[in-house]
Parts: sequence; C-alpha cells; structure tokens
Amino acid sequence: MRRLRNVKIVATLGPASNDYDTIRALFEAGADVFRLNMSHGTHEEQRARHAIVRQVEKDLDRPICILADLQGPKLRCGTFAAGATEIEEGQPFRFDLDEAPGESHRVCLPHPEIFAALEVGSTLLVNDGKLRLKVTDCSPEHANCIVEVGGTISDRKGVNVPDVLLPLAALSEKDKKDLEFACQIGVDWLALSFVQRAEDVEEARVLAGGRAAVLSKIEKPSAVDRFEDILKASDGIMVARGDLGVELPVQAVPPIQKRLVNACRIAGKPVIVATQMLESMIESPMPTRAEVSDVANAIYDGADAVMLSAESAAGQYPIEAVSTMDAVAIEVEHDPTYREQIEASRSPLKTSVADGIVAAAREIAETTDIKAICCFTQSGTTALLTARERPRVPIIALTPLKGTARRLCMSWGTNCFVTPGEVERFKAAVVSAARAARSAGFATEEDQIVVTAGVPFNVPGTTNILRVAPCDERLIFATDT
Repeated sequence: MRRLRNVKIVATLGPASNDYDTIRALFEAGADVFRLNMSHGTHEEQRARHAIVRQVEKDLDRPICILADLQGPKLRCGTFAAGATEIEEGQPFRFDLDEAPGESHRVCLPHPEIFAALEVGSTLLVNDGKLRLKVTDCSPEHANCIVEVGGTISDRKGVNVPDVLLPLAALSEKDKKDLEFACQIGVDWLALSFVQRAEDVEEARVLAGGRAAVLSKIEKPSAVDRFEDILKASDGIMVARGDLGVELPVQAVPPIQKRLVNACRIAGKPVIVATQMLESMIESPMPTRAEVSDVANAIYDGADAVMLSAESAAGQYPIEAVSTMDAVAIEVEHDPTYREQIEASRSPLKTSVADGIVAAAREIAETTDIKAICCFTQSGTTALLTARERPRVPIIALTPLKGTARRLCMSWGTNCFVTPGEVERFKAAVVSAARAARSAGFATEEDQIVVTAGVPFNVPGTTNILRVAPCDERLIFATDT
C-alpha cells in the first residue's frame, strides 16, 4: 500500500461512495483522506460512512484521515410565486425582509445582517455569480438594486456579497451541532467554511476542544485580506476556489492560490487545493486536458493535498477519478522541473532548534545514500516541519497516538505508523524506525536512515536530536547512543 507520490488525495464521500467495497477501493486507488460534507446527508448517514472508513483502516492496518467539512452560514434568497423569474440587464430589482413570495421586481432576502452591512455601490451576486446586481439604495430592511448581469433567478438561490465584511458568525447553529457530532464520532480535521477573520477560527477551536484539528477554507475576499492572521490561528488551510472564484474576478484566483500555498509551506501547515479539479469526471471516465493541468499546477505549487468533491461523492466514476489524480501526481513528481520548483521555493528562514534539526535531516538525506527520514512525534510538529522541507526521500512519521497519525495523513510526503507504546529511550526509537522502514519497503538491512526525535520523549515540541542509523538492528545494538 506504499504510495508512489508525496502529495495527498482527499476524496469526498457521498451517494456514489457509500459502501465498504467502494470506500476500500477508493483508498486502494489512492485516497489518503476522506471528506464528510456536512452540507449534505443526515448525521446517521455520515456516522455510517465514518464507521466504514474506520473499518477499512482496521482491515488494512493503515491510519486514514477523516475530514468533516462544515456548511457555514449559507446565504440564500426566498421563494418566488412562480418558482423562478427572469430579470434583465438595466432593470430595478429589490431585496427585502418581506416573506411574501417573490415576483419579477423583488424577492425576500431573510438575512437582516446583510442589509445592516450593505452600502450604496455594493455588489450582490446570485446563483454562483451568474447574476450580478449593484445596490443603488439601502436601509436595514431592504436593498434597491440595478441589474448588471441578468438571467433566471429561482427559489433559494445562493447570494454572495463579495465587497462587504458581513457581521456573520462563521458557525451557524447547524454548524455547531455538526461540529459536536463530528467530534463525538471521532473525525481528525474540521473544515470551517466562509472564514472571514481569525476570531472565526478561534471560536471553532474552543468548541472542538482539541478533539480535532481546525482547517480554514479560504473562499471570501475578506479571508484573503486577513490571511496572515487566519493562517496563524489555523492548523491547516483549504484554498476553496469555488466561492472564491465567484466573489473575485476569476483571473485573480490562480495567483492567490500560489500565494496562499507558498505561505502555508513557509508556516509548515498543510494546505489543500480544492474545487472543480476533475469536474468533467462526474459524467465522463476521462478528464479534460485543462483539468489535468489544473491538478498538475497545484502539485507543482507544492500543495500538501488535492481534493475531489462531487467527482467521488456523486459522480459516475469515483474510483477512476482517484486513479487519475494519483497518476497525474506520480507523473508530475517524477518530472525534474517539479523538484527544481519545489527546492527553489523552499523557505530559508530557520528560527529554532527544531527547524535546524529537520533542515539538517533533509540535507544529510540528499547528500548521502539515505533511504528515509524517520521522525518520532507526539503532537505531529516534527513531521510537519520535516514535510515543510519537501525532502527527496520518504518521510516516516512514528507516533504512539493514533489521532496524530491520522491527522498527519493530510501532510505532504508523510507515511504514518502508530508505535505499539510510548518510546522512552532513543535507541529503542531507532530500532522502531528501522523496523518501520523495512516493513514498509522503504529500506533493507543494508541501508541507512535518518532518525529525528525530541529528548525527553513524549513531550511535544522538543525536537533536538538527529542520528544517521543503519537498518540492521544488530548494528544498532552494537552502537551506544
């Protein structure tokens, strides 16, 4: 089951991937992380999917990461008397709090917080940006607009307000219930939708109470503007290009993607690139060339993971979509240009002993015949710092904590193993690392590995020791450490 690539694949579960055989096949095809989309399905349906993933994990004896993606405060218009209406460019149109069914000149927008924040000149986007309206007059109860891009507007279509910081909590009441449910069943990551500020992340972190890591989805211009603070508050980032491409000019999204991925790499925090990566494979067994290039570009950028949404959740070819993404990743990572770009974008900043240890481990591995970098980690920090270096050799993360191993499955290049108990002495750690490297096929008894750890053991954030060690246990025991 050893992967032949470093970038990880996130596969969303849904109606097309709802049973043991399919979920196991997805994992065997290359999925490293399974996403539960809390916008769809009941708690019982998500509980069943979670249980299947954990059964696959048990049967294959490999840690598997589960990500619960919270819906966030979705803004929608009300209903129409006829179910839909046409609005034309240049005509006036009104949003208000009146719950009466909409007509050709108005509709209810049951979100007073939007009206409280709107100003003359603000833009309202409807139905994923297909319709665009400009505010000409507003009050706490209404917004009169002029239609700039017309079309069909129908019941409960989504509404985006790209140029206004809305006074909305990132967690709705539904999200809070979903968050507690997800933590209770034991997910590893929580994805927070429509983050606008660092305080949104802190609220989720308090509610999670350390039971899951918190990942912020960047899908609003306000989040891009405040990204540095959001990144500091988050354990990971998702570049969610769907809504981001609605609220910003589409040509702005690629450079934003590159900037955010690079910032996450410097910070040593996992970053996922998501949305419409192999969209055509919902209905086709083959992707378009443009989609393949999109996946490849995210990998060239140095993303930790790339994600499938409807392709694996509701598409006709979920396993083929994962296999395609796996094949693209393998091909890209074997391209010499990929390695050149990854190394050219490596951050030279080193500010701690742990930074120096992992940088030295990578340099030693690249200048001698080292087969793997093995890092013992309690919280996952050592493995994350090692992954930030993007070494040429595999990373083996060893931890006594199953939760840490599962969370690290999202991180670039990490191959996670749960040790059978806490390690107390460094020599025992070296022996465990050698056994893991051999059992997973990364090395033989004739090879050498680099081992990093923190002494004293089992204390988070104490990475302070490095050893080049043989994979032959007889040589390990013959040497004092």
